[in-house]
Amino acid sequence: MIATDLEHITGQIAMTPAMQKAIDFLRQNRGRQLPAGKVEIDGKHVVASVQAYDTIVTEVPRMEAHRKYIDVQFIVSGEEVIAWTPLERLTITQTYDETKDNCFGTVPLKEVTLVHLSAGQLAVLYPEDGHAPKLAAVKSTPVNKIVVKVAV
Repeated sequence: MIATDLEHITGQIAMTPAMQKAIDFLRQNRGRQLPAGKVEIDGKHVVASVQAYDTIVTEVPRMEAHRKYIDVQFIVSGEEVIAWTPLERLTITQTYDETKDNCFGTVPLKEVTLVHLSAGQLAVLYPEDGHAPKLAAVKSTPVNKIVVKVAV
């Protein structure tokens, strides 16, 4: 997992052609309030999901992981916490669904790293990263976010 500001991401990741398209999309749409929904950037290789929701307060974050895609989770406005742990630490509660490219699990809260993101920041989450997005920093607040899925 990588957490950084959008301005600093270029030197921190392997800038494959697909990842470059994802980052270009985020830069072009930074600060814009796009309508919620899917945006096809490069076929099924790079796809964005524009989201608006309220963060949640929980003692037991629902962790997720993916196999086919890298998540680039960018905060347009608001703030949230993402819980992170290595995939192998998850106790799987919902097995991998190939059509949705996800599995779910739990991990003791003492075994997660909490990453606080605010507007203009992003997290890059790889298939080996268990993660729980949408968590409240202190109390539930509105967030606008773009999640770009980049095929591995």
